[in-house]
Amino acid sequence: MLPAKGTAALSGARGCDDQRLRRGARGATTHPQPPATTSHPLHAAIIGGGPGGLYTAALLKRLAPDRQVTVWERNAPDDTFGFGVVLSDETLGGIEHADPVVHAALKQDFVRWDDIDIVHRGTRHTSSGHRFAALGRRRLLEILHERCRALGVELRFRTEAPDPARLTETYDLVVAADGVHSTTRETCRDVFRPRVTGHRCRYIWLAADFAFDAFRFEIAETEHGVMQLHGYPYAADASTVIVEMREEVWRAAGFDELDEPESTARCAKIFADALGGRPLRSNKSAWTTFRTVVNERWSHGNLVLLGDAAHTAHFSIGSGTKLAVEDALALAACLEEQPSLAQALAAYEQERRPVVASTQRAARASLEWFEDLPRYLDQPPRQFAFNLLTRSRRVTHDNLRLRDVRFTGSVEREFGCPPGTPPMFTPFRLRGLTLRNRVVVSPMDMYSATDGLPGDFHLVHLGARALGGAGLVMTEMVCVSEEGRITPGCTGLYTGRQAEAWKRVTDFVHARAPGTAIGVQLGHSGRKGSTRLMWEGMDEPLPDGNWPLVAASALPYRTGSQTPRELSRARLTDLREQFAGAAARAARAGFDLLELHCAHGYLLSGFLSPLTNHRTDAYGGSLEKRLRFPLEVFDAVRGVWPGERPMTVRISATDWAEGGTSAEDAVEIARAFAAHGADAIDVSTGQVVAEERPEFGRSYQTPFADRVRHEAGVPVIAVGAISSWDDVNSLILAGRADLCALARPHLYDPHWTLHAAAEQGYDGPGAVWPAPYRAGSRRPVTGRTDAPRPRLTLRTPPQDV
Repeated sequence: MLPAKGTAALSGARGCDDQRLRRGARGATTHPQPPATTSHPLHAAIIGGGPGGLYTAALLKRLAPDRQVTVWERNAPDDTFGFGVVLSDETLGGIEHADPVVHAALKQDFVRWDDIDIVHRGTRHTSSGHRFAALGRRRLLEILHERCRALGVELRFRTEAPDPARLTETYDLVVAADGVHSTTRETCRDVFRPRVTGHRCRYIWLAADFAFDAFRFEIAETEHGVMQLHGYPYAADASTVIVEMREEVWRAAGFDELDEPESTARCAKIFADALGGRPLRSNKSAWTTFRTVVNERWSHGNLVLLGDAAHTAHFSIGSGTKLAVEDALALAACLEEQPSLAQALAAYEQERRPVVASTQRAARASLEWFEDLPRYLDQPPRQFAFNLLTRSRRVTHDNLRLRDVRFTGSVEREFGCPPGTPPMFTPFRLRGLTLRNRVVVSPMDMYSATDGLPGDFHLVHLGARALGGAGLVMTEMVCVSEEGRITPGCTGLYTGRQAEAWKRVTDFVHARAPGTAIGVQLGHSGRKGSTRLMWEGMDEPLPDGNWPLVAASALPYRTGSQTPRELSRARLTDLREQFAGAAARAARAGFDLLELHCAHGYLLSGFLSPLTNHRTDAYGGSLEKRLRFPLEVFDAVRGVWPGERPMTVRISATDWAEGGTSAEDAVEIARAFAAHGADAIDVSTGQVVAEERPEFGRSYQTPFADRVRHEAGVPVIAVGAISSWDDVNSLILAGRADLCALARPHLYDPHWTLHAAAEQGYDGPGAVWPAPYRAGSRRPVTGRTDAPRPRLTLRTPPQDV
């Protein structure tokens, strides 16, 4: 029997089963909207008896003892899949505050350890200070079962939950915690709009009847390909063991033809050293591929998704149960804090969505690192270990150094850091130019020129950044012709007068900021030209005074943009000469490095992308043909650019749009430019088509640089939301980049590099303060710091308690 709703019933909320939805006046299916107000739910239904569902039930009942809470679980109470569960101190702290009884029970059973072992090619590297806590999944469920029963939650095992439509008609609140394969979510696809992404590795959950003494990663290079083991203890005599490998390796090794016992025995044999020759055991274990679940919405009416039903994050960062428990804590808190159910569910999603998105970005980075593990096998041993530990970008150089200074110091020494020198302050050589550190002030359009002439603003802007300590300061995109400008405020190098103006800037940098190099980025706007200044309407056409545009193909950038003319063979020759002429002027102006702009949808980028190059001649079609004109321009520029000075090329490694440039294409593009003499590739992404859908996040473009560096074998400059010196150190030391270009941080703080040195206590040749600024090389003291510190704490006598 299902209970009737109490006085708190949601009169307007219904489920998502198409057969039960009411029809509108014209017969169209309509979904109810949650009512504007309601009191706290008195009847709650939980679909799914995993940790997330059970903990939600316990919290809801504990917060309102008169609330009726029912949990449906299709399996028996002692059925469980997988073996151990890892929880962070942060999650445990939340549990302790919300329910000390559960926390106390968990605490009795937790196995704790600090070390991570990475075993590769017979060598083990250990990093300490990581603070893990784990227990058996079955024991976790037992604790939550006991707590639910003690609180009066009704647990219905071996029972399929009624369909969501029926539950939402009968209960005030329905929580779908039915896992990655959520029936509820699939029943309501048109409401939640899920996006489920499969990945390239197969994995299997197994267990060993002994406890590893650390979280262990072990790499096996077999005749079929690379396999990896993830292992950790969850009891005094048991460990979880996950074996993972690429799909093609799995098939080549014959695992697709083995049953469960055979697969288990085969994995034990492959990783016999890690297991000490002991066997593995399974528990309804099957090879599977990880599925990343993202939903556009998490709730509808009185139905809400929780845990894996709402989102998943790869097991390599140990996040599934953690996220579900944190969801439960947030949902229960929002139900208490908000005046209506609609507001509570909105607040729950608003609170949890950014946290989950951040975790999913980290998990995706970790997942892809393991998918691409063969890329890193030949790294120096300690760098490989450091790369693995920092793969998700959540563990960084700085917090790893705080956890284990011995391990991090050994990685730095192997990398070649002099004593006391952070990785970012090691030098780097490009052709005849040695940069004193790895920081680049990224090209940033200032839109502040008149007739293409850089003026006082550019002198101050670039001069200030040069004084700020970066190894290399780049100009904005400097245009090779008047019609090649993006806006009327863009600088150029198409006249001798402009070259003289730029020489004023380079002379200042060389004289007043010795040791800092200055580079010029040459480009042509292509179809993205003749637009307003950024702050007047980015990419918006000029209201008047427009000039004609040219591009690889006659395609406007977006609706309302000017349609460019497709370049003829003759015009291609003219443009090639314009680039060469600008490069010769740049050399005379005294620039130390030249970068050719082949990214962001500008002219040369327009030839590279299949979305913007629809030509049918020798300059369109295959990637080899799309590369032809950009390489011709590169050769023309390299021919006039002094031989001892380096050249780099900026590319968009993905268009963030279906059918556009892929990461595989980016590697081939980088190889082509390197073969023609490029000294480094500046790896950016996107801005090629207006309909792009970037996956923004911290350091979100750096995986593309990482891939180009390792697969094309060419030095790279990483860009894209790199905002801290810790990020720079991490990327450099892990071998994912050779240089890091930062834009907005240098707008916020022109002396970003010098301040990074001061904050790390570094005072060496990689970051030299200009003599007039040396007195400011320490952070000014603010506020009173001489107050006496407390010396004694008196305890209250027992009789006064």
